[in-house]
Amino acid sequence: MSEVKIAAESRTEFGKGAARRIRRDNKVPGVLYGHGSDPIHLTLPGHELLLALRTPNVLISLDIDGESKELAIPKSVQRDPIRGYLEHVDLQLVTRGEKVNVEIFVHTEGELAPGGNLLEHVLNALPVEAEATHIPESVTVSVEGLTAGDSVLAKDIPLPSGTKLGVDGDTVVLQVLAAQAEEAAAGEGEEASAEA
Repeated sequence: MSEVKIAAESRTEFGKGAARRIRRDNKVPGVLYGHGSDPIHLTLPGHELLLALRTPNVLISLDIDGESKELAIPKSVQRDPIRGYLEHVDLQLVTRGEKVNVEIFVHTEGELAPGGNLLEHVLNALPVEAEATHIPESVTVSVEGLTAGDSVLAKDIPLPSGTKLGVDGDTVVLQVLAAQAEEAAAGEGEEASAEA
């Protein structure tokens, strides 16, 4: 996992007015918290932060006022629902070697068995525990040849070394459903011919 360096400034102004002024300057208000320390209120460069957040569970190396360097991962990101720009970000303080709980995306590869079955993602993201500096971006699961009624459990998903499941191993992550639309259409056709 790559580390993204971002220069941040500590801030002392709070409230909606201060947040609007910060965003007007193409910056994002944020809070850094963790390890039992007092929260640090920050101002972060908007464009650099937006680019960094494109990577899931990105590790951010913060240079705060040129005085202190901290490692953090994003915990909560608030975006404007219409325009999509960043409104606020919460960052969790981490240290090298520390284990953190995050969610990683589940990608699938392969084709289901013939028959028009549907693949349902019960969990789009898998909760895991990993070292803060080695968080995997995603996991890939093969669904090759699965038929209706088959499912993939959390314990069946291969995880990178040093990563542990954050949910019960018997949790269903993916399941294959029989295509119901075709069955319903066939049933309606049979009823229509019986009435005729």
